[in-house]
Amino acid sequence: MNKTLGNLFKGDKVIWMVFFFLCIISVVEVYSASSQLTYKGGNYMAPVIKHIGILLLGIAAMIVTLNVKCKYFKILTPFLLIMSILMLIWALVGGHDANDASRWVGFMGMKFQPSEIAKGTLVLATAQILSAMQTEKGADKNAFKYILIVCACIVPLIFFENFSTAALICAVIFMMMIIGRVPMQQLGKLLGVVVLAAVLALGMIWFLGNSAEAQDSKTLTETSASAKDEKPSKLAKVFHRFGTWKARIEKFSDNKYISPENVDLDKDGQVAYANIAIASSNVLGKGPGNSVERDFLSQAFSDFIYAIIIEEMGIIGAVAVAFLYIVLLFRTGRIANRCENNFPAFLAMGLALLLVTQALFNMCVAVGLAPVTGQPLPLISKGGTSTVINCIYVGVILSISRTAKKKSEDRYEMPIPAKSAA
Repeated sequence: MNKTLGNLFKGDKVIWMVFFFLCIISVVEVYSASSQLTYKGGNYMAPVIKHIGILLLGIAAMIVTLNVKCKYFKILTPFLLIMSILMLIWALVGGHDANDASRWVGFMGMKFQPSEIAKGTLVLATAQILSAMQTEKGADKNAFKYILIVCACIVPLIFFENFSTAALICAVIFMMMIIGRVPMQQLGKLLGVVVLAAVLALGMIWFLGNSAEAQDSKTLTETSASAKDEKPSKLAKVFHRFGTWKARIEKFSDNKYISPENVDLDKDGQVAYANIAIASSNVLGKGPGNSVERDFLSQAFSDFIYAIIIEEMGIIGAVAVAFLYIVLLFRTGRIANRCENNFPAFLAMGLALLLVTQALFNMCVAVGLAPVTGQPLPLISKGGTSTVINCIYVGVILSISRTAKKKSEDRYEMPIPAKSAA
């Protein structure tokens, strides 16, 4: 029995433990935070049963992935790049609207987000470029150019519909280039260009966006039901996103004190109820399943699930969840350090940075340290595509850990002395 389980759950045991702890927290908190879905569907168990089914599907995909040798991930790179570009174009042209953005495409009755696949594909391509162009003094200067070309093919397709995802993947690729020893002069120039582009983008958002017309996702969903026959053009949708971004920036940068009785819960409901959840948590929290703000907080089971975790599990629970992501990152760093080849090391670190950086984005939004971005908490938030894809990312890390561990053991294995002739 133990041998069978050992063959099934291969790879680094610490990564497995972190993964299962995150899954347990996910099931408990999604079950608690899905009161709105329960009210709409009339079945209290349906949301969590569906979530458990998606988690089991993700675990199955992860087990399949961890049994794939790392060299085969290289072969998949060009196919995944082409598929990601085509699906992102599909999402822009004929995607399904969700939360005021066309981020979903439907296929055989299923909906998924192409940006989730595109994020991992960019990390995979970057790891391959960095590993192929390593020299004794670091990455070749041309590696920087090739990485920018690949990013230019994918990031702009994500940007207009999901700015936060585009910013997330750009930050991860930049950190990968630092790890991959890309010349600092090139990275410095890139930072300068990024700052200039950010200033121009903020200028466009500020002058072209209409924050007065922008509403949060909850209000937008309610009002759109009465205007289904009016289908705005794609250009109008893009400019409406500018208004949404401008409204979020204005809310985040406005430090003016607002008394509790003057808070507009229609426009600022997410931030207000998240703050109430955190403020009422104390050290130990109210206990699992005892959240009050889950009934009022929009996307409590997804974008703001960390606020519900704090409310129910207190500061100790919040620190424990953050600690699990830190363990995932540092453990992956140890695995990468044991790799004899550059490609698996860069790939493992890139995927770990992707998961942990997204988690950091989500947690900062929940506690009010960043504007609302719409990024779910990896492996905890309720989701479909993102949950399964994140499980596959962990599977890739586990696959790399198997090879790295084996090579590390072989490297330090003591040679057996030959028997001397009698």
